[in-house]
Amino acid sequence: MRFKFILLAFSPIFLHAIPGYHVPWGRDADLGRSSSQLTQEAKPGRSFAVRVAEQIILFHQNVISPVDGPRSHFRPSSSSYMMQSMQKHGFVMGFCMGCDRLMRENSDPWVYRTIETEGKIFKYDPIR
Repeated sequence: MRFKFILLAFSPIFLHAIPGYHVPWGRDADLGRSSSQLTQEAKPGRSFAVRVAEQIILFHQNVISPVDGPRSHFRPSSSSYMMQSMQKHGFVMGFCMGCDRLMRENSDPWVYRTIETEGKIFKYDPIR
């Protein structure tokens, strides 16, 4: 009996919705932005987690990687990819994208675009 009373008493809170119809994908005119709008947009500040992760990645790139040697089969390298994705998409999404990239880091040919740099062929997978 108590459960039914609580459910009935608080059900309007759970059923609250914003009135009106909103097109979830927007109008076609909103999809494209001119280059002047893109240059005028301010870059949002990076979160504390992104700044800490950047320092860890920079330590890896500047201290560990020169000793261990380059091993990435991708361009940009996996560490650069993770840093760029965190800067663009935020810490959680960028970290997930970087981990996904690390799981695909192998010498298998797969179906990636390739580029030739300094006589070596690399898989090309830029940030989107």
